[in-house]
Amino acid sequence: VQLVESGGGLVQAGGSLTLSCTASGRSFSTYPRGWFRQAPGKEREFVATIRGNGNTYYADSVKGRFTISRDNVKNSWHLQLNSLKPEDTAIYYCAAQSHKYISGTYPDPSKYDYWGPGTLVTVSS
Repeated sequence: VQLVESGGGLVQAGGSLTLSCTASGRSFSTYPRGWFRQAPGKEREFVATIRGNGNTYYADSVKGRFTISRDNVKNSWHLQLNSLKPEDTAIYYCAAQSHKYISGTYPDPSKYDYWGPGTLVTVSS
C-alpha cells in the first residue's frame, strides 16, 4: 500500500493551492481519509478528514478556508487550501484509516494506518 501526495509549493499569503493524495494497493473508499501537517519545531497536527459516509471534519484553524474532498473512483482525496496564511506553512501529510471508524478519533494521528511521505507548503508574507 502506498500513499503519495502532490500539489505542494510556494504561494503568497492569500493565495490558493490544491493538494492531492493518491493511494495504491488497496481501496480506502469506505474508511476515513485525512490530512495532517507539521510545521518546523512543532508536532504533527490534524487538518481535515473525510469519512466513508462523506462527513467532513476540520481543525478550527482552517475551517472556512480549506476543503477536503474525495474521488473514490481514483482512490484519491484532495485538500483545497484557500486564503493561505504564513502560519499554514508546513509539510502536509495525507493519511488513511483501514479499520471500522471509532467516533471522535478523526483528529488522532495514531488512529491512521497509512501515511504519505508529505509535501511541503510554503506561504510567504
